[in-house]
Amino acid sequence: MNLLRTSLLATLALTASGATHTKPNILFIMLDDLGKEWISSYGAEDIKTPHVDRLAETGLRFDNFYVMPQCTPTRLTFLTGQYPFRHGWVNHWDVPRWGGGAHYDFKRNPCIAQAMKKAGYRTAVAGKWQINDFRVQPEVMNEMGFDEYCMWTGFEAKNPPSAERYWDPYVHTKEGSETLKGQYGDEVFTDFLIEFMKKHKAEPMFLYFPMCLPHGPLVSTPTEPEVNGNLNRHKAMVRYADELTGRLVTALDELKIRDRTIIVWTTDNGTSSGFTGTLQGRKVRGGKASTREAGVCVPMIVNCPGRIPAGKRSQALMTIADFLPTFAAIGGGSPADEFTFDGKDCSKALLGESETSPHSWILAMGGKNQAKLTDKGVENAYVYRDRVLRTERFKLFVNTSGKPVRLVDLVNDPEEKGNLMDSKEPEVLEALKILTGPLTQFPERDSDPVYSPLPAQAWDVKVTAKSQAWKK
Repeated sequence: MNLLRTSLLATLALTASGATHTKPNILFIMLDDLGKEWISSYGAEDIKTPHVDRLAETGLRFDNFYVMPQCTPTRLTFLTGQYPFRHGWVNHWDVPRWGGGAHYDFKRNPCIAQAMKKAGYRTAVAGKWQINDFRVQPEVMNEMGFDEYCMWTGFEAKNPPSAERYWDPYVHTKEGSETLKGQYGDEVFTDFLIEFMKKHKAEPMFLYFPMCLPHGPLVSTPTEPEVNGNLNRHKAMVRYADELTGRLVTALDELKIRDRTIIVWTTDNGTSSGFTGTLQGRKVRGGKASTREAGVCVPMIVNCPGRIPAGKRSQALMTIADFLPTFAAIGGGSPADEFTFDGKDCSKALLGESETSPHSWILAMGGKNQAKLTDKGVENAYVYRDRVLRTERFKLFVNTSGKPVRLVDLVNDPEEKGNLMDSKEPEVLEALKILTGPLTQFPERDSDPVYSPLPAQAWDVKVTAKSQAWKK
């Protein structure tokens, strides 16, 4: 650790009730299904998001941040610090809905909560989970390293109330699972995290908030209860996510711990394809389940007053896999030695100390879902999922045979319509060299999800690669 970072972390200290520590808090907020075309600080013209915009105005905005184009792959990549070809969840999989003994197995995979606990953090999570079935593993959140938790369970097969994540949400805590009548899910989760912050403000905290908003079903919100029409509901839900972001920031201010709390605000993939937003004068169709930039290059803002540069933009390449090693490093810890990680320690870029990251390229994998349940468990229908690799300027599309098929210049071709594969321009040839090099390092076969199967349950559902049940 260099002297600048040592000095930075040393100044992030709290003295409260005689307690002092030098570890910054980390609040990681991740929305569900939202692209840059719906965040006004990124140039969205059809909506205003003032609280998120304020984070960008007083913090650091990243332009080249990659996630996976679907929910489960992104979330597992965040938790493990590994790309999907390694942890195996290259497709979306609703564990509570489909079962089959599948689950996020923290005993066989890396786990960010365990890394942060090891680094001396109090840990809490609230929001959407969906990768374990709490009926089968009721205490799994504690077991994997979260001190406290308040989760929407995911849609549990043969349990209709569990489908509700917004009004009358079905929520799982240490007390079990129940419907909270008359309440609104993400408001419940926000209140929970604020109470955790009040209780542990004198200790270093790692807070993970995977919001349900603004993923469907499209519903009204507490501040816009009469909103009608799908597009208007979508906008209302984005605005409410923005309001809840503001509430969390206000709570940090009131607790006087804002200046030692690093806030990271991002999303898990692009917007549903049913919505088109205007971004800097250009119409952008939602890119969820697509490897277009609208599906995988999402907003990411980092904020900590006095610690993170204010009002700056970063072109540094980062991915959702980077947060486990990065947060561990910021907290004075390290990833588990027994695992291989694809994410890198990008703390210098995250803290605004460097304009670049350790990456020369970043990766996103897979589009439309192709998973199936067999006697062997959850398997990927493709041996090798399609993927995209990119530098700051160029992007390479690779098909399911592992063959490079298209190269685009994202600066001059933001619509990604061209193909420079046959270009002889020196800068294009150099980009091809950088982006095709990793192809020889990838496994010839993507891993299937890594887990020890749980016992079969009466509610397990047959899922094939063609069932399209994942769209529901």
